[in-house]
Amino acid sequence: SLLAGFVMGSRLPRHTYGFIQHELFPYYFHIGSACAFLNLTLFAMYHPSELLSDEQTTQIFVFFVCVAASVLNTQWFGQVTSDIVADMHLVERSHGLGQEVGLFASKSCRQLRASNPSYGQLSRQLTLYWALSSLCNLCCIACNGLSLYYLAARLSAL
Repeated sequence: SLLAGFVMGSRLPRHTYGFIQHELFPYYFHIGSACAFLNLTLFAMYHPSELLSDEQTTQIFVFFVCVAASVLNTQWFGQVTSDIVADMHLVERSHGLGQEVGLFASKSCRQLRASNPSYGQLSRQLTLYWALSSLCNLCCIACNGLSLYYLAARLSAL
């Protein structure tokens, strides 16, 4: 999860951390997509469309947005991000880099970005796709939070 990512990122060599993320993220994204789809399906099954209130229609919309963001992340942003990281690792290895520990680029990586246009381009692409993937994740977290709020507001007693 998020905490594990920060701990691993601050304790493992960058390429080891990148490899672990490359292996774990597809599972994370697919499980998230399956859960989002299950939430939408179950809610829709128990709330016939002809009887939906405005609040329930909003809830179905929230579930649909969560499914869309999750699938987009699973099928595109997450995969592209992972592929870019793998390409960057190849370039870094050819320059003897990647065994530094920590989440932030070393001085050597910053120099490589400045001196190697293709590596600099990969770095910019990584920033873009990582940001888009993170936005999809935040969107899913917000949708799930709204869904929990909706459910909690309907509990008669705790």
